[in-house]
Amino acid sequence: MEWTQTLLELIKAVFYGLVEGITEWLPVSSTGHMILFEEFVHFSQSKEFMEMFRVVIQLGAILAVVVLFWDKIWPFTADKSKHYIKKESWVLWFHILVATLPALVLGLLLDDWLDAHFYNFITVAVMLIVYGVLFIAVEKNRKGKRPRVRSLDKLSYRDAFIIGLWQVLAMIPGTSRSGATIVGGLLLGTTRSVAAEFTFFLAIPVMAGASLLKLLKFGFAFTGTELAVLAVGMVVAFVVSLVAIRFLMGYVKRHSFRIFGIYRILLGVVLLVYYFVFRQPA
Repeated sequence: MEWTQTLLELIKAVFYGLVEGITEWLPVSSTGHMILFEEFVHFSQSKEFMEMFRVVIQLGAILAVVVLFWDKIWPFTADKSKHYIKKESWVLWFHILVATLPALVLGLLLDDWLDAHFYNFITVAVMLIVYGVLFIAVEKNRKGKRPRVRSLDKLSYRDAFIIGLWQVLAMIPGTSRSGATIVGGLLLGTTRSVAAEFTFFLAIPVMAGASLLKLLKFGFAFTGTELAVLAVGMVVAFVVSLVAIRFLMGYVKRHSFRIFGIYRILLGVVLLVYYFVFRQPA
């Protein structure tokens, strides 16, 4: 019965949105969780649709950032004394633009090649472990040290560009875009809050651009089921992202990222064990 098949696909999209909404913002690698999720939950959609869906579902997560931080990112004001312009917001966007350039250039050149060669268990597991160790090492190294950058307005263009270079590393599946940029920020001497918040803002142009490229490549001739699956996934990702972002911003004010490093290492080990011991050869 076609309606039962559609309902099942929508239920899968709900769970996919849950995974995306949680793991996109926490530095634990959304790709690592997606590749594990897809191993056990299979959509009855085309390969082309799923390649697009994995990326475009992120638009729901981006909208959560826009809603939560609207006052900071909207560059206009009703205040006549400021000539209707919020200077601090424009400065923030210029920093975001500088940080986006490395990923924009290399992303256009290498996106499909990286997906084809590195979207697999081994790469994801190794990168989960590598960045897990990095998180623990960075937190240990910064213990007792006073951060150099304690607020976003103190972030220099040089800092922004270097964080952007770290974001390029996240093109390798399993790295985690938020994980790479947060590590980069911490190494530069930012507070955990500044590193996390800048990562959220940096996601807006990067993820929106990646989503647009995937949509253009796939086309807009959706079937009814495809459109419903995409819409449900995005809505769930949006709602869950609201919770995940609020949680992370509250968490980092009182705790370090060490627990995320430990979690990444454990998940990476689980993926390796599953791949070599339990997974059937393709």
